[in-house]
This record gives sequence, structure tokens and C-alpha cells, in this order.
Amino acid sequence: MRYMLMMHAPRGTGEYQVTSWAPDDLKAHIGFMRNLNKELTQSGELVDAQGLSAPGEAKLVRAGKSGAPPVTDGVFPEAKEFLAGYWIVDVNRPERAYEIAAKASSAPGPGGKPLIIPIEVRQVMSAPPVDV
Repeated sequence: MRYMLMMHAPRGTGEYQVTSWAPDDLKAHIGFMRNLNKELTQSGELVDAQGLSAPGEAKLVRAGKSGAPPVTDGVFPEAKEFLAGYWIVDVNRPERAYEIAAKASSAPGPGGKPLIIPIEVRQVMSAPPVDV
């Protein structure tokens, strides 16, 4: 079963708070994430993992009536949290996805204190077979 684990960052100014952390704190945080990805790769559970650009760089796109898609800045002031990154894992049971999410949630922040980042866990679904 594949699951997407989505790491949410708290609302801010459109920039991630990590940009204001002490260099050693940021290094420890990134090191934690790299080690987690290495463990998941070694266990054969990691399908993909990516960090995303800051919310201030995101654009919102909808189908346009004239054919050209209108592109606007995102609706971020109304959002409580932003998607900061994700993992897609292939695990044998949902509980394993929850275990991985809990570990990711404990990534260190300033002073090494665990951030307890919200991690949304959702099963990746496949489309029904197409009749040929």
C-alpha cells in the first residue's frame, strides 16, 4: 500500500521559519530528514520524498474561459498551514505509515527541540481499470 505523508508548516509570512534558524539548527534539521530518507531507502519503503519551495512562491491556477490559464498568487493568508514537503512510502500496513509520519514529525527545530510538525497521512489510490 502506498501512502503520501505530507509535512505541514505553520502559517507565516510566505517564507518558511527555518530561514531564520541558526545555521547549526538548520543543519541538524536537514540532517534528520536525510537520515530518515536513507533509512526508508534501505528498508525499501521510500518511493519519493521532496521538499517544496516556500508558500510565497506558489501560484494558483484555474482553467480560464479564454483558453489561457489565469495564474495568481496563492490564497495563503487564509490558510492555517502550508505543505512544506512530502514522502511517498510503500508499506505493508497503514500503521507503518503512521510510525514513519510520527518519526518525521519529531524533526529537530531550534535548540534541537522536536518540532512535532503535523504530518497528514493519506493512502495513494489508483484509478479503476479502463475497459479496452
